[in-house]
Amino acid sequence: MLHFSRLKTTAILLTIAVGLLFALPNVLPQSALAYLPSWLASSRVTLGLDLQGGSHILLEVDGSALRKERTEQVRDEIRRVLRDQKIGYSNLALRDTSVSLRLRDPADTQKAVAELRKLAAPVTNALFGNSSGEMDLLVSSGADGAVTVQLSEAGLNARMRSAVEQSIEIIRRRIDQLGTVEPNIQRQGLDRILVQVPGLQDPQRLKNLLGQTAKLSFRMVDQSMSPQQALEGRPPPESEVLQGQDGQPYLVEKQVRVSGEDLVDAQPGFDHNSREPIVSFRFNNNGARRFAATTQDAVGRPFAIVLDNQVISAPVIREPILGGSGQISGSFTVQQANDLAILLRAGALPAPLKVVEERTVGPSLGADSIHAGKVAAYVATALVAVFMIAVYGLFGLFALVALAVHIMLMFSLQSILGATLTMPGIAGVVLTIGMAVDSNVVIFERMRDEAREGRSAISAIDKGFVNALGTILDANITSLATAVILFLMGGSGPVRGFAVTYILGLLTTMFTAYTLTRLMIAYWVKWRRPAKLPI
Repeated sequence: MLHFSRLKTTAILLTIAVGLLFALPNVLPQSALAYLPSWLASSRVTLGLDLQGGSHILLEVDGSALRKERTEQVRDEIRRVLRDQKIGYSNLALRDTSVSLRLRDPADTQKAVAELRKLAAPVTNALFGNSSGEMDLLVSSGADGAVTVQLSEAGLNARMRSAVEQSIEIIRRRIDQLGTVEPNIQRQGLDRILVQVPGLQDPQRLKNLLGQTAKLSFRMVDQSMSPQQALEGRPPPESEVLQGQDGQPYLVEKQVRVSGEDLVDAQPGFDHNSREPIVSFRFNNNGARRFAATTQDAVGRPFAIVLDNQVISAPVIREPILGGSGQISGSFTVQQANDLAILLRAGALPAPLKVVEERTVGPSLGADSIHAGKVAAYVATALVAVFMIAVYGLFGLFALVALAVHIMLMFSLQSILGATLTMPGIAGVVLTIGMAVDSNVVIFERMRDEAREGRSAISAIDKGFVNALGTILDANITSLATAVILFLMGGSGPVRGFAVTYILGLLTTMFTAYTLTRLMIAYWVKWRRPAKLPI
């Protein structure tokens, strides 16, 4: 156990050198980072919201809007089915989460109910992914041809779960475009989403970015009457009046010629002539084909670009646009153009989000936490050092060298993995300082036991490492399993932050406390050839 080949020694020292290299940017001043390669300068531990400050927002998916949209979808599907089956009806009406109608011929009731029940789909179990046996639509009939299609509670809950999961992914994409690191985005309850963005001190911009549904559509402007006439009288049934970003009303056709779902890219830029900020966009093949057909048929007509039921701009089509790309202009600032491009790239939210709670965490709180964590780490290290040297002498000093390397490697791994260090994470660092010497204590006590049984110093040292290995592995593997479960099951950021630090600390402990300490003692034994155990 005390023999180390040249290859093994080189591997251990190389591991320590690489760890030192990646840990170095964490202690260098900001001015010195400019002289380092970009891949190394960026490998710094990311501080969480509680340490560097940032924005904290709790969002709620608008359930009423989600129910309304779903009810309207069901109404449109009912119209299609009854039209295809040539079943006459009247008094089609929406009532919260149901659609009611009356058949012109009550004899068609059984046929209509059978066809409408085909619209229902089984509700998927959220945990196991299989059907729960419930349907998302309930169809019933009454007297005189009355038919009601009710949205089931199970179906609405499943739709809400899906909307929250989709919203989390879109929120993550939007925030990632801001260039911030390690946002904490997680679900809370059935319909709420917690968003924490470390380092972002502008919660208003974050609210603006997350508060927009970003449903983009391209529609034709209706020129059959002026918007004022439509507001004073009655607009055509296939058109509606929408407000423009400039405050002017527009009469716009309800038919969506091209949807924002067909966008594949959107980038901010500047117009070559006016030098005003714009957003350039590009469609996929389907969108490009529809966009080309629309612009070919509507040369000379205004074309409305609508975002969340607001007209951003309504340019006149001068010539067919066949390349599948275009640009949006609307008196944007540079930041507005950039944020709009982010929204379009990330995609539309399935439902509006309401801000339930917001707060900005100042960096002063984080500075106090870091200072308290440093003091705790210094005190813990000092107490451990005094104990190890007082009890184990020279071998205790070897253990302290391994402890210093352990701390360095732990921060190095956090830098490489891009893990976020939170206040509970600092607590995990302090905890592993004490745990890091536990293995050495077990090894040294085994050595003492072997020496008491009459073994020579070198034999006692060798047997101490051999006999302690099983105990060290058992203790660290069980702790590692607990930490992994804590990481997987701990939903909140602070809990997972503690688990990550704890896992990395256990891994580096098994390397430094056993392998590195053994290497130092092996070379000391080779150099001194002790006759007596120095502990």
